[in-house]
Amino acid sequence: MPILSAQSEHIGELVRVAEGHATARDELIVASWRRCISSHRLDPTVMRPAVIVEDRELREHRDAMEELLRTARFGVEALYRQVAGLGYVLLLTDSQGITVDYIGDEATTDYLREAGLYLGADWNEARAGTNGVGACIATGEALTVHQTDHFDATHIPLSCTVAPIFDPAGNLSAVLDISALQSPREKSSQFLALQIVKSFAHRIETANLIRASSRSWIVKLTSNQALAQVDTEYVLALDSSGRITGFNQHARGLFAEEMGTNWRGATRALGRPVSDFFDCEIDGLTRFATTSAIERNVIRLSTTGRSLFIQVVPPATIRVRHTPAPAEECKLPAPLKAVAGEEPSVQRNLRKLSRLINTNMSILVQGETGTGKEFLAKAIHQSSARAQGPFIPVNCAALPDSLIESELFGYESHSFTGASTKGKKGLIREAHGGTLFLDEIGDMPLTLQTRLLRVLAEREVMPVGGSRPVPVDMRVIAATHQDLLSLARRGRFREDLYFRLNGAMIALPPLRERSDLAWIVARLLERRGTGKPKTLSMEALEVLAAYDWPGNIRELMNVLDFAHAVAADPCIGMDDLPEQVFRKIGLHTVKPSGNDPVDREIGQLQEELRRANWNISAAARQMGVDRTTLHRRMRRLGVVLPPRIL
Repeated sequence: MPILSAQSEHIGELVRVAEGHATARDELIVASWRRCISSHRLDPTVMRPAVIVEDRELREHRDAMEELLRTARFGVEALYRQVAGLGYVLLLTDSQGITVDYIGDEATTDYLREAGLYLGADWNEARAGTNGVGACIATGEALTVHQTDHFDATHIPLSCTVAPIFDPAGNLSAVLDISALQSPREKSSQFLALQIVKSFAHRIETANLIRASSRSWIVKLTSNQALAQVDTEYVLALDSSGRITGFNQHARGLFAEEMGTNWRGATRALGRPVSDFFDCEIDGLTRFATTSAIERNVIRLSTTGRSLFIQVVPPATIRVRHTPAPAEECKLPAPLKAVAGEEPSVQRNLRKLSRLINTNMSILVQGETGTGKEFLAKAIHQSSARAQGPFIPVNCAALPDSLIESELFGYESHSFTGASTKGKKGLIREAHGGTLFLDEIGDMPLTLQTRLLRVLAEREVMPVGGSRPVPVDMRVIAATHQDLLSLARRGRFREDLYFRLNGAMIALPPLRERSDLAWIVARLLERRGTGKPKTLSMEALEVLAAYDWPGNIRELMNVLDFAHAVAADPCIGMDDLPEQVFRKIGLHTVKPSGNDPVDREIGQLQEELRRANWNISAAARQMGVDRTTLHRRMRRLGVVLPPRIL
């Protein structure tokens, strides 16, 4: 049927429903149509284009759910790999319907943006009419809105299959959506898509619950005896007194059944003792805190008498390192020790920096994206006498040119069109008494650099539209991945500002050049999960050591989040690592092509590795060098692990 004819017919059906006529649509769809007409006051005859919010608004929505986004990212990527070949686009929206993550075919970006299947798209039902995300937010249900199920005739070519993601308290946090621009006419064609998206939403939700409950007892329940060792069907978190502090959606349904209420009413289980629902007190749960014989550990629901297999994970405890630290390192404040690690160059720089902690000297932190520049800035702030004051981060690359001046320096009331009647302090004045962190300072416009220079020199700020400067007391830490001096020589950065910021400079090495990868991995794993921290197998560590880490420690955190979530055993193996760490290190070795000295060095290195059966630790011992040295040599020469090792 031609698209215009289909749209006209669809609008006719909407008008008939608005007039009270019956329709054969699913009840969820009919209820949504009626909300659109009676509650949202949408005109069924008006076709509305997709709305993409501005970048700044999108950043606000993404920042508000940063932790969930980090947890969800690898699950989102894994889901997309399963459905991409079928023509789907994957969206993750927040609870307001704004798309905060998106994966789609770059070749069809223009079509996807026009259809609203794009980052920043607004799918709130009150604006876009009946759609998968909007209906899911309104009902809390997983569902498919297929083609003419949509309210707005603009969207009837789409098929959207969605599932909700709830936070530990049972509030809707996000919606996972897989949508297609084209699909078979029968709605039943999306049945498998619905099961897949529900499965991945459950995984993301459960991983987020466990991440957010590191100080809680985690109770894992399943009705499947054969999969008791690995299944995480029902998961709940308990505080030290045995009261329920969180649960995933499956467990919420379990409580609803036990309490004889709907899933919304099940939130009343929060704060109640676990013994109200199971035939076991909190002290009795400790006997299930073992990974052995889980398939024989059974607990029963008090009301229905239903039996479930149980595993209990105790809360994470603070691990004390017994290895004595060097005398100089012990002088570092605790927040800086967490940055130092076992990398000698970082330790040396931080020992020097520690002597400047309580001065007003500006500090410049240099390093590639993801090396931990903001983490270090926070550690400096927390180690100083300003720790009780605010830490105000400003991403100079993310602020729009039209807003950066008013955002940084503030403004007086009525100083420009659209200005608040109360005025605004601005981020610099917000940092009074604390630390102002200027991230990506190299991207600040030249006009703003001049004003910032005055603030640093005079320690006072002039708001936009103001007539009198305001004193400000703050420590300034700037960070960049660029060579500011080189930018200054090319006229893109003020040289006087560079020297004003560079009172002290510290460079954070990229992860590929650090010799303490194992220490960093251990530290990051300690912060994840509950109970005894998971460890990394030697084979998995070798793979991570061979990877070049373009995203540095930030990328490593994402990789470990994924591996920690999918690993069924306490020891994370190679099979638990995401595909990216294998794809980018390559699957072949470099072939020497002649008598060039580099070719000979490649051949000798490959021979050493072959003699050690490509076991890097063994090869390093035979060669009398450290594993890190061997990894660096392999990267320099382009020698990587062959397929049989991966």
